Parts: sequence; C-alpha cells; structure tokens
Amino acid sequence: MPRRRLRDLSIVQNTTNSEEVSTEQQTVVGSSSVPETLDESVEFQTENGGTRRGRGRMLLTDLYNLNSVEHVKVTRNSHGQPVGQEARLLAGYLGIIARNANMLPINYESWHNMPDSNKNQALSNIKERFALEVFDAYIKKALGKKWRDHKSSLKKEYFKKPISLEEKLQNVPLGMLRYQWEDAVRFWNSKKGEDHKRVGTSSRQKQKFTHTAGSRSFACVAQAAEASSGQKVGRLQLFDITHRKKDGTPMTSEAAEIMEKLKDKKAEYEATASTDSSVNFEDIDNRIINEVLGPKRYGWVRFQGFGVNPTQYFGSTSHQYMPSRSQSQAEVQRLKDQIVQIQASTNEQISQLRAEATAREAKAAAREAEQNRKYNEL
Repeated sequence: MPRRRLRDLSIVQNTTNSEEVSTEQQTVVGSSSVPETLDESVEFQTENGGTRRGRGRMLLTDLYNLNSVEHVKVTRNSHGQPVGQEARLLAGYLGIIARNANMLPINYESWHNMPDSNKNQALSNIKERFALEVFDAYIKKALGKKWRDHKSSLKKEYFKKPISLEEKLQNVPLGMLRYQWEDAVRFWNSKKGEDHKRVGTSSRQKQKFTHTAGSRSFACVAQAAEASSGQKVGRLQLFDITHRKKDGTPMTSEAAEIMEKLKDKKAEYEATASTDSSVNFEDIDNRIINEVLGPKRYGWVRFQGFGVNPTQYFGSTSHQYMPSRSQSQAEVQRLKDQIVQIQASTNEQISQLRAEATAREAKAAAREAEQNRKYNEL
C-alpha cells in the first residue's frame, strides 16, 4: 500500500478502517463542520506584565489539506490504545469534535443519553481523516470523556459566576446554541444537577495527586520509554515516570509516599519470589498496587491509562485481576456503606415529603375551618 510521510505523520491511501461505521440510517444534526484549530502551548500576557504558558490555538493545516483518499494512520498498542504522534493529533481532533454543539449537543444529562445517531455522525467525520486501528468503541468512549470535559469547562467558566439565574441563561457562550445552553443551565440549577455536583466533588476530593504526562497519554509515554530503554515498561515504572516533575522529584508528597510504599512492597515480593518458586512474577505488580492503594473501581486498570479494562490487560481467564479475600471484603464493606448512605438519604427525603404533606394538610384544614366560620356567620 502506498505510504508517505507528512511532517512526521504516517499517511496512507485508500485505507479501510478497522471497523465499519454502522450502516443504520443516521440523523444529520446541524452542520458537521469543525474549526481548523488544535490546542497548543503558547505564551500569554499576565495582569502584572509577565508571561505564562497556556493553551493556545494551532492550525491543523496538514490534516485538512489531505485529499479524499488520504488518511492519517493511527496505530495501537497491544491493549488497543492509540500511540505515536498520530495519537496526539487524533486526541486533539476528538476535542474539536466534542466541542461542536451541532454534532454533539450539551443539553443531555450524560454521554449515555446522547443519541447513537449523533455518535455515529461524529465517528464518520473522524474516519474521513483518520485510518484507525483502534476500535470504534474506544473512539466513542474517548469522545464521551472529551464531551464531559467540555461541559465541565463551560459550567466552570459561565455557570458558576456569582450572577442571577436569568443572567446565566442570557450569558450564552460563543459558538453555543441558545436552547442547548438554557437546557444545560436549568439542569445544573435543578436538584438533580446539584446531586450530580456533590458526587463529582466527592470524587475529586479523593484524588490526592495528578500525573505530569501533560497532553500525552500514558500509552504514548510508555511507548516512548520502551523505545528509549529497549525494555518493556511495567505499571509501577509507568506510575513513577508519570508522577515526577522535570527535575525528577515526585509531583506531590502523597505521590512520593506512594512511590516509597510501592518500592518497599516490590522488594518484599522479589525477596519472597527468590525462595518460593510458586510466586508468579507477572502477578507481583498487580498485587503490590492493590495492597498499597486498595481495589480499583470496577472495569479500570490502575497506572495503564484511558481505555484499558481488566479483560484486555489480564485476559478473560487470568487470575491476576481477581481481587484477594481482603480486597473483596473491603469492596463489600464499601458497597454496604454506600447502601446505608443511600438508605439514609432516602429516609430523609421521605421524612421531608411527609412533613411537607402534613403541613399542606394542616393548611387545607385551616382554610376549610375558616370557610366554614365565614359561612356560618353569613
């Protein structure tokens, strides 16, 4: 197959994607055009006269100048994650698609509520420019994350301002359709929206540190490290790489503490493995991570990046992703605590509704008594 390089990007001609787009009839939702820009780090002027680095805009000239038979080829690693410079270009383009209000409206409560016709339209647009080795399911999942991030940014910048509800409804972001914005604002202002906010706030408070990979995915970081060292990068090593600053120091004190615990646990297991032939070396990293940080949320693999589930990483019959007895007990206890919290919240709501009903009945009885009194006087 003819192939050429364009500014270090792999370009292929007449390439069929790994999965065909659904042949079901798709509903066209507005224009599918997207701005020819991609975020890139640039300098900004600050209020005190200095400068800072931040997100700017970069033209996607190469991508939009490809003819109809040319596509940017995006390869994947063994876990189905896109890798290479093409992966970063794809990620930027997904962000552009996710911000297209015509294609992916923001007035849906969640990505699960987004119609398949909209998702398929977005996928078709992406496949017009990219030859994908990654599966369609990964692209849609990544789009969902970009879409949620976009909504979160809009909420933070426009909704959380100390202004009235009417002013928020009128403060429509540039490029946003008014009816979508009004629907989103009313949802954020509702009780259900407040409940979603509390759940998100609680989740963020549990995050003690962040990574230093920047716009690069963990998959791309691991690929670069493996190319440099010539050795496979494990999950513990990848955590160490992605949680250090440029000077080599840990990102935070919490990250440093976890690194030290992981290091000590690894030394213990390696010492045991040297004298016990029954210890599975491939299972050591997973056991260490679970013992230090506890069981991970169902369907996720720690220190592996976006889009990898236990079945992909460990295999459908592998015992490595099965939790230990103590981890299972901890997960059961967590679920029990969650049920207790839900029951307490439900009981509180029921009590509140009963109190409101009693108050309404009392008011109705008082009104009826007043009417009877007036009638008797008349």
